[in-house]
Amino acid sequence: MTLSATQHLQDCIARYQASIPGLAELGTQLQNLAPSADVHARIELYDHCYPLLEQAMWSDAADFHSLLANYQSLFREQEALIAQRGDDTRHHFIISIPIADRPPHLRACLESIYQVCTLFNYGGNSSGVWDKIKIIVAEDSRDESNIQRHIELVDEYRDKGLQVLHFGLEEQYELLHALPPQQREQLGNLLTTQPREKFYLKGQAANRNLSYLKFLQLTENNNKTLYYLVDSDQSFCVNRQTAAGEEVVYALNYFHTIDKIFSTTDTLMLTGKMVGDPPVSPSVMAVNFLDDVIAFFTRLANLRATQACQFHGLPAQRPGDAAYHDLAKLFGFENQPTSFPYQCRLEGVHDHGACLKDFAQRLNAFFFGEHLTRKTWFSYGSGFTQLTPARTIYPGNTIVNYAGLKYIIPFGHLRLRMSGPTAGRLIAAEIQEHFAAFNMPNLHRRTTTAGLDDDFRPGVELGQESVDLSNEFERQFFGDLMLFATEELVKQADVNQPFDADLITAIIAQKETELLALYQQKHDAIVDKSRQLQDLVFDDDHWWQGSAAMSNSLQKVRAFIHNIDRNFGESALAWCQIRSTEHRAQRKQQIIEALIHYRAERDVWDRLF
Repeated sequence: MTLSATQHLQDCIARYQASIPGLAELGTQLQNLAPSADVHARIELYDHCYPLLEQAMWSDAADFHSLLANYQSLFREQEALIAQRGDDTRHHFIISIPIADRPPHLRACLESIYQVCTLFNYGGNSSGVWDKIKIIVAEDSRDESNIQRHIELVDEYRDKGLQVLHFGLEEQYELLHALPPQQREQLGNLLTTQPREKFYLKGQAANRNLSYLKFLQLTENNNKTLYYLVDSDQSFCVNRQTAAGEEVVYALNYFHTIDKIFSTTDTLMLTGKMVGDPPVSPSVMAVNFLDDVIAFFTRLANLRATQACQFHGLPAQRPGDAAYHDLAKLFGFENQPTSFPYQCRLEGVHDHGACLKDFAQRLNAFFFGEHLTRKTWFSYGSGFTQLTPARTIYPGNTIVNYAGLKYIIPFGHLRLRMSGPTAGRLIAAEIQEHFAAFNMPNLHRRTTTAGLDDDFRPGVELGQESVDLSNEFERQFFGDLMLFATEELVKQADVNQPFDADLITAIIAQKETELLALYQQKHDAIVDKSRQLQDLVFDDDHWWQGSAAMSNSLQKVRAFIHNIDRNFGESALAWCQIRSTEHRAQRKQQIIEALIHYRAERDVWDRLF
């Protein structure tokens, strides 16, 4: 073994040892290693180096990009040493990406995996492919043209060296029906009962659970395989806040860290959060978003149209956990400031007229889940491997080992939102500290550069000027009802035994009363703030009124206000359903029956493993 095999490590230590505590000591250890020393001793030095670089890289004073380039090169050099040693016993990964009519999102997701593999080279690719990473694109599209585009993307990234396969509707159907009929019938609520000709849009939970059947088929070593569940609108990268705005970086070696966690702890299920766009429905963000839009127009009214844009270089604000959520207190989070400032994304010299045009152009993306003012930013905190108790499954960033495959997201047949948090409460009650969270979020992007016309979001209907969220809003309320009922239920009952119907019914009645009151308050606030915005933009005498150059932008603002009223106003379909005693009774009965049958369905599912 020659020292040239550790050239990047030597160079990194020489360059940064004066400014990064601990590196000089590593340099001494490296120098003291005999040329004949075990390769393993050299490999371990890299693992000691990474946290030192990370802490420096994510500090405010860091030369971020230089450190990142060194950091990535060290991983590639370490991988070369591992390959030279020749006994790589680390985990293989099988990644599932459920996809429904979202080619632009799938491209971004696959590209991010490709970048992580290229930059960090986990497992190596001496044969032209990354041997330790397999990817399943689990199809759930209705549009044949989108299915074809997904297949083309699979082929494109397979040619780049990713082991990626398309798990099509026909194959899913055949795999499901390979189960014995009685078992398949008992698992109908988990794996779908859709007929062959309608085996699409089954919902994320059912599609994800079908991927588990494919996992079983692809697994070669139960003890050395990890299963990674990813949403198509998430990417293996994070965002950092800079003076120039948001910057996306490939700075996390997900596979390396996850392998370490599962190799050194008794974790069964690991979940990471998200940064970027909020992971919730617009139906629970409308109040705070209106606050921020009102704040933008209030400030804009006191500035001149032709003045150089003042919506840049504002004091950096890092919204706390759930700052985007109107009902954050329900989840135990503190109140946030009443409004967050808008940061203009335009570059170069421009005035407030241009800023307003761009702002108006982006407004309706809110109904697809984009929040212009309350993104979540990555924070290194205490590092990547420190675990904390988890209570929520983030379906787009969850990893399990073979034993953890039992802990699925149930109740997919109800098509309710909040399925991840609901499942998380049940799983946390069952396996406790074996369900953990770690600080490796994925970047969540609700929209792509392709625009809303090329995007699909279940529960959202897009018209020429209108957006209909009624399906998603209704599923949000009853998803909240099921979540908070389940949270209370596992405090009062043993999750390993069938739940008592009378107890479920009593808890749901209590939570229903509480939620109805909170949703009424939220509804009243939306109506009031929407009226405020209408008056501010259209009834007061401001510089944008009567301007031909602003007419198209004002039309978009008017469409936004109309869509707020359409979806959350007094006559909104979902709001009428939520207030309907008859409709609530039907939904409550569905929830009660699902919770009653949870244990029996889990028992059947568990026998698959």
